[in-house]
Amino acid sequence: MPRNLKEFLRSGDKRIAVWGIGYIGYSSLAYFGREGIKCVGGDISKGVIKDIKDNGKSSIPNIEFWLDFDVKPLFRKGLIDVTNNLEELIDEKNVVHLIAVPTEKNGVPYMEALKDVLKQIFEGYRPKKINCRPLVIIESTISPNIINSIIIPLAREYNVKIGQDLLLGVAPRRDWFVSPDKTLKTLPRIVGGFDDPTTDLMVEVLGIVCDNLLRAKDALHACLVKGVENAYRQLDITFANQLSLAYPELDILEVLRLAGTKWNVETYHPSFGAGGYCIPLAPQYVIDGANRPEELSLLKTSIETNSNQPKRVVDSLKRRGIKKVGILGLAYTGDIKVDILSPTLTIVKELRDANILVKVNDPLYSEEEIKLHCGVNSFKFPDEMSEFEAILIVAPHSIYISATIDKLITKLGHCKLVLDNMGAWEEKRSALLKNGIEYHEAGDSNWL
Repeated sequence: MPRNLKEFLRSGDKRIAVWGIGYIGYSSLAYFGREGIKCVGGDISKGVIKDIKDNGKSSIPNIEFWLDFDVKPLFRKGLIDVTNNLEELIDEKNVVHLIAVPTEKNGVPYMEALKDVLKQIFEGYRPKKINCRPLVIIESTISPNIINSIIIPLAREYNVKIGQDLLLGVAPRRDWFVSPDKTLKTLPRIVGGFDDPTTDLMVEVLGIVCDNLLRAKDALHACLVKGVENAYRQLDITFANQLSLAYPELDILEVLRLAGTKWNVETYHPSFGAGGYCIPLAPQYVIDGANRPEELSLLKTSIETNSNQPKRVVDSLKRRGIKKVGILGLAYTGDIKVDILSPTLTIVKELRDANILVKVNDPLYSEEEIKLHCGVNSFKFPDEMSEFEAILIVAPHSIYISATIDKLITKLGHCKLVLDNMGAWEEKRSALLKNGIEYHEAGDSNWL
């Protein structure tokens, strides 16, 4: 490993290998490629690789908006390449490995993909096999116990000494893929290696694309930070939801907005339930990694409250006598194609169990994808909303927010209720009410 790894990469003689080409992995490729660093990305999905090969870039919805630069020239110049053959990532040319594979499945932490990648790296770079000591950085979210229960035992199994045969560290990502001001470059990022020299090299390499790197004591501390910061948010969101349940007659949105004017209080929003890779999973990562998990009773309560929130929404529809429901948004939030733990998934299941007709619209998903994920048919927005008695707005996609009230009113022929997860139609509230449509933003008075 050269003393100045950054310059070694800039020379073009060596590359960065990225394992997994979703939002995280693809953006890593893009940012390093833009800095003139040669990169190769690997993914087991043939569809992902074909998409990139055919288009010269990824077609992940809105990713170019978030990146705010054109990635195609980087592929044409040979700065970025992608492959389905993961064996190509094990090479003396690849002195840095970024692991960006999913660590979630069916709503719980799941480490099999991470284990598969580590096995390939440990096998490929074990002593006397390849004359290279790579720097391996885990960008995926993990809990501290994963280091002691999976990573270190795997290294022993392959006779690899971490810190000697290869260097290993953790640098979780914080990006918010719908805000171009919250990126890999601009956001503070936590880094921690298995030892101080490794952390030094991590700062050197990641500093090529990251403006603000914060050193943790070590890898254990670095990975716990990611879980804790999102668990904080989960707890606050849970409190907001519990307030709206405890005081159903009051507008808790207004209460929380006013409470948030105090200098040290954040403003949180009740919802149909938190979704995505981070917030709903964070308490589980923190609990799983604790030596005394029984002490984390608040986190356990937050998991229960969040998981039950979609059912409360459906119970409210049943009490109101609703028989036909249209859901706007399969994604868990606006303008991003991620349906992991989306409230829509649970809401659809609960509605079907109650024999209530339900269909889903999402501009980021095809009819086939909606059918695959939800098991129900899709409908066109706004033209095919007239059959529904209730509309649930789960994800505040731009197309929903920008729809004019005049057009919406003409398409809501049989609608008598709109429940709005994040206030996408809040500005249209008065017009909806005037036309006999009951409107509630999650958290306002009597929304459930």
